[in-house]
Amino acid sequence: MSRGNRNKPDKIFEDVEIIDIAEEGKGVGKTDEFVLFVEKAIPGDIADVLVYRSKKNFGEGRILNLKKASEYRVQAFCEHFGTCGGCKWQHMSYDAQLKFKQKSVEDALTRLAKIDITGMMPIVASPEDKYYRNKLEFTFSNKRWLMDGEAKPEDNVNMDALGFHIPGRFDKILDVHHCYLQADPSNAIRNSIDEFAKREGYSYYDLKGHAGALRNLIIRTSSTGELMVIVVFAYATDEEISKLMSFVGDTFPQITSLLYILNQKKNDTIFDQEVIAFRGPEYIHEEMNGIRFRIGAKSFYQTNSAQAQRLYEITRDFAGFTGNELVYDLYTGAGTIANFIAGQVKEVVGVEYVPTAIEDAKINSAINNITNTKFYAGDMKDVLVADFIAEHGKPDVIITDPPRAGMHADVVARLMEIEAPKIVYVSCNAATQARDLLVLKEKYDTVKIQPVDMFPHTQHVENVVLLVLKNSL
Repeated sequence: MSRGNRNKPDKIFEDVEIIDIAEEGKGVGKTDEFVLFVEKAIPGDIADVLVYRSKKNFGEGRILNLKKASEYRVQAFCEHFGTCGGCKWQHMSYDAQLKFKQKSVEDALTRLAKIDITGMMPIVASPEDKYYRNKLEFTFSNKRWLMDGEAKPEDNVNMDALGFHIPGRFDKILDVHHCYLQADPSNAIRNSIDEFAKREGYSYYDLKGHAGALRNLIIRTSSTGELMVIVVFAYATDEEISKLMSFVGDTFPQITSLLYILNQKKNDTIFDQEVIAFRGPEYIHEEMNGIRFRIGAKSFYQTNSAQAQRLYEITRDFAGFTGNELVYDLYTGAGTIANFIAGQVKEVVGVEYVPTAIEDAKINSAINNITNTKFYAGDMKDVLVADFIAEHGKPDVIITDPPRAGMHADVVARLMEIEAPKIVYVSCNAATQARDLLVLKEKYDTVKIQPVDMFPHTQHVENVVLLVLKNSL
């Protein structure tokens, strides 16, 4: 039952049953063929829903009155739940999260790619559902998000914050007290820097006016016990930089690599900025299956270290190497997969868009005495052309791990021309993966499907698919 006209905002739908969950993590309800996307709703909930945004056939809303709680509903563990943009599913049991992630992959592959999913295996759960990330990025801001009941800016309260962006409000930052994503000493480092900066009168960055001394904080941990802290300054004096960096290094002597960056651009990206080592080297190490990876301030590395190893093991096992294969590793990043499998194949050729990542890949081969890898930087659709294949040889296996947008149509077309006997497609977005599989299915059979949960309490899920060239066996 509904009150009011559907095309008007701020209306109420009563007794809405939540029947599914959307890709962005909202609950899905349906009433009179009108679809509702409901914040913090879980399949099995029955609730009165206040709709604040409405289109012709769907609306977005929030729970006004929860009449019946889903069997999957649990108490959220973080004080910032619902305000912070992360961990949106923490009010759902972890088993239920896995169930709906599995379903999201199934739906994408059947609905969009129209492929047989009988080869699909149960999702691989993360061994840890808290403190699993090895990297977090925080923002300093002079525009703190005020919680309900807090004093207003005109009351002269301190508006400085160090934390995460509020969803949909790029200029507002939630002051984070304790984050469950990264293990100690991450929280202690962030809180100590925040306290010191406020005590010493440092100015926090103004995201609209582009002014202020302190801009970002990046903390990287590793399974080897090494620790990297990067402070990004904007308009800070040499004295301010030295004073804060000395405080951090003296307070946390366990920091292996203490770095800083001076970024006065209009955006937060650091890939074009100089990294300055204040104490220690400019890198830390990660280790996986006996292989060491050098991680710098700009390096890409899977943020869930334990699950990254499992993901790469699945990729390797799907490929079924015999030791004689020529492998193309597309979107190789810092060469993690390439170096992980190098000892079990004849040669690996890695291609990646980001030149600094390719330099990392080469270093990672060198420090592990791996000599059968080659790495090339460039736009995939421009590198993976006929001359490149002629020079390096037709691959026996192609591993592709593209960004969320999936592969460019020209790259998919090139894979169809190459006709490698096997393709192992690793994806962080089942929808774009399905779009590419719809094309590839003309020449390839989908043999195995393995979802992997890299990010507990979020809607994101990785998926690994083994494709075998038809009539090649």
